[in-house]
Amino acid sequence: MRDIFNQELRQLGSDLTSMAAQVATAIERAAESLRNGDIIVAEQVIDADERINDLQRDIDDMCVMLLARQQPVAGDLRNVLSALRMAQTLERQGDLARHVATIARGRYPEAPVPEPVLGLIITMAEAAVRAGRDVAELVETRDLELAATIERNDAELDALHRQSFQMILDPANELTRQQVIDAVLMGRFLERFGDHSTSVARRMAYLVSGAALPGTHDDEDADALH
Repeated sequence: MRDIFNQELRQLGSDLTSMAAQVATAIERAAESLRNGDIIVAEQVIDADERINDLQRDIDDMCVMLLARQQPVAGDLRNVLSALRMAQTLERQGDLARHVATIARGRYPEAPVPEPVLGLIITMAEAAVRAGRDVAELVETRDLELAATIERNDAELDALHRQSFQMILDPANELTRQQVIDAVLMGRFLERFGDHSTSVARRMAYLVSGAALPGTHDDEDADALH
């Protein structure tokens, strides 16, 4: 019975790793669709989000089954609950990548916003891409040093998000109302992507060590919004 349980835990970990990799690919393609105005890539992100959602539902079902049938305790319980919550967070990141791609597709063949605002949004997208890649590696390796790096790097996206508001409000940039809306939304989506990366890092720290990252607290509000 224990061998079966261990096998199911390994499958759970494999599914979570696959999900994180798919989310990393989604944000990479969303950034590419913004950078190159590529409608085909944007549509790939939108289509792929359903596969991410399906995988999240599979992980949820497996976690519920393990909790009901195996009634795990201690480290095993922490493993299952952490996977359940990380999968929910990764699913939200997939949604955020889809939202960015949807804006890119909706404004094609024009860019969603003009320069210099577009350049800043692309810089934010590139920071989100790095966060997505780091999270995918973290889920696979459970490297606590990488978890701490993800936590630290989120400050870059937060600073860029604040800078985006300054650009949007600068009358010299002459944005239309639609462009203001698109810029605000894309900045918010990308900033939230970074917040969710931090949430995964904190939960991985809890899974591995049973404690939060040093000097941090588990921000439950980070998962309250998409």
